[in-house]
Amino acid sequence: MTNSYRVLLYYMYVHISNYEEFAAKHLEFCKSLGLKGRILVAEEGINGTVSGTFEQTEQYMDAMKADPRFAEMVFKIDEADTHAFKKMHVRHRKELVTLRLEDDVNPLQTTGKYLEPVAFFEAMQDPDTVVIDARNDYEYDLGHFRGAIKPEIQNFRELPDWIRENKDVLEGKKILTYCTGGIRCEKFSGWLVKEGFEDVSQLHGGIVTYGKDPEVQGKLWDGQCYVFDERISVPVNRTEHVIVGKDHFTGEPCERYVNCANPACNKKIITSEENEHKYLRGCTHECRVHPRNRYVAEHQLTEEQVAQRVSELKNEVQV
Repeated sequence: MTNSYRVLLYYMYVHISNYEEFAAKHLEFCKSLGLKGRILVAEEGINGTVSGTFEQTEQYMDAMKADPRFAEMVFKIDEADTHAFKKMHVRHRKELVTLRLEDDVNPLQTTGKYLEPVAFFEAMQDPDTVVIDARNDYEYDLGHFRGAIKPEIQNFRELPDWIRENKDVLEGKKILTYCTGGIRCEKFSGWLVKEGFEDVSQLHGGIVTYGKDPEVQGKLWDGQCYVFDERISVPVNRTEHVIVGKDHFTGEPCERYVNCANPACNKKIITSEENEHKYLRGCTHECRVHPRNRYVAEHQLTEEQVAQRVSELKNEVQV
């Protein structure tokens, strides 16, 4: 079967005046083309992922490149069987990636050195190098570069504080950093430079570009790459597949993400379909018995059925 759809991933740091008005007009433009996706617009630039047919995505890229502000935009393209999103959203933000720094970083002025995939692959193997994953913890749990440091953070804005608390691990080392498409590293690596780290480099184009490089073929990547659309994850390593994800409930190898059914929690958890049903998609006992548990509502389970399932789980633990 021929893939008739494509997914475009892109970003560009560039000044956009009247960005709120731009966002509103851009939403109408994307809808007119039939695209679906999620785009963020700020005064400092644009960051988006959209899906559509070959013709729709071609029209979009042509229109963007016709705008002098986006003429040099790099689009990362994945083939797909269908749309990767359910709707089309274009939202304006104060920041493209949220760091909330008192002294913000302008990647057009300060950022780490760009390393293309081959150079990044070679640099990772230098014993004097530390590799920092600039993504959130749940992204790392699904897949990461072999030996990369996992900052224990749930949001990107927590990364600077984590670095300050673990500065001794990084001092005197060559620092490599990476993220999904490259946009977070633009600011993070620039922040590292401003903090006084002397040798800072970033993976140019991010993980998705690394996985498509014909020479590297995604080597030294284990697991899958988490993406923020209906696909949830995409492959990276074209030479071997090492599963690093672990089932939240059993610890067994797994690469399937769901959200906890308790809307007050909504934590991303890796679990098999079997265990999703067994544990009512609740990451804890409290989430399983929560009155608004979405799994319970979706499957129209009665209070007695939920109580029985919870009781069976307690008996298993006691055994």
